[in-house]
Amino acid sequence: MKAMAELALKVGTSVACMAMGVCRQTVYRQRKPKDKDQESFRHVRPRSHRALQEPERQKVLDTLHSERFMDQSPAEVYATLLDEGVYLCAIRTMYRILRGANEVRERRDQASKPHYQKPELLATRPNEVWSWDITKLIGPGKWMHYCLYVILDIFSRYVVGWMVNERENAKLAEHFISETCRKQGIQKGELTIHADRGSSMTSKPVAFLLSDLGVIKTHSRPQVSNDNPFSESQFKTMKYRPEFPDHFGSIQDARVFCQEFFAWYNNQHHHSALGLLTPSVVHHGTADQSIAQRQNVLQGFYNMHPERFVHGSPRPAELPKTVWINPPIKTNYQETISKMVEISSRQGQENDRILVEAIH
Repeated sequence: MKAMAELALKVGTSVACMAMGVCRQTVYRQRKPKDKDQESFRHVRPRSHRALQEPERQKVLDTLHSERFMDQSPAEVYATLLDEGVYLCAIRTMYRILRGANEVRERRDQASKPHYQKPELLATRPNEVWSWDITKLIGPGKWMHYCLYVILDIFSRYVVGWMVNERENAKLAEHFISETCRKQGIQKGELTIHADRGSSMTSKPVAFLLSDLGVIKTHSRPQVSNDNPFSESQFKTMKYRPEFPDHFGSIQDARVFCQEFFAWYNNQHHHSALGLLTPSVVHHGTADQSIAQRQNVLQGFYNMHPERFVHGSPRPAELPKTVWINPPIKTNYQETISKMVEISSRQGQENDRILVEAIH
């Protein structure tokens, strides 16, 4: 505990406890002066005069263990004995006795679900990871709708392909993906396509096509709403536009709307996650030029009015270097070590020595 105390003096008790794997309450309790009177006093709950005596408890347990009742629930045992004019104890007491004997558990077969690995996808350039999904567009009549297929590049947020059809179909999805890959010049082994677990996404025609194209496919976990966030966000952007109608008069109307919307989305929409660049600029590799031009404009205004900028010359927002679907989560130990390294770099080499000694 000496190393623990030295470490706590340097980096604080909370950080030291996380690094050493010690509970903070334990450290604080050990720091308090010990009171012998308090240590010797132990609160013991008095036994109720209404409680069953040990022979009575054993009789209840033997009855529950008997061949007649061994496969029955306490409620069933209670009701059966009560109909026969026998009362041992309440149902709740039966459960309490069984729990004391460590015999309370679910005895029926339980549904076992397969374990699905959490998808962790990283994109560092366009055409490395695509996300695709299908959404419904309400048609002119009741129970009428059209299916909008959209493929989105998660790094640039550029819609590389879209299609409106009257139905959701695996063959249509196969043709749609094939044409989009051809237009984007996708080579084998350079692309991953992510989707949810819809019938078209998990169909054999689509799986065979992606295998032939050398494209890796991944899927969201069942009943998880945030494993396909980019497609869902793009659909929300579309459906919350002021010009998005309550319903479409025909499939031609839906296609005309989508043609205008995706032209705006790709070429005019300044995306907040892209440093307010448009998806087209990022997807076609002209982001550096756009950022440099913005920097020149800001620098020119700064030169004319430097007094208006408290923190010095302004800089335009930068383009993220990486985009993740479900980034890996750092463990508490990794976060603690990172925090300790940051503190030690500010406090000098002596702290580094103490940290290393404490960890090892």
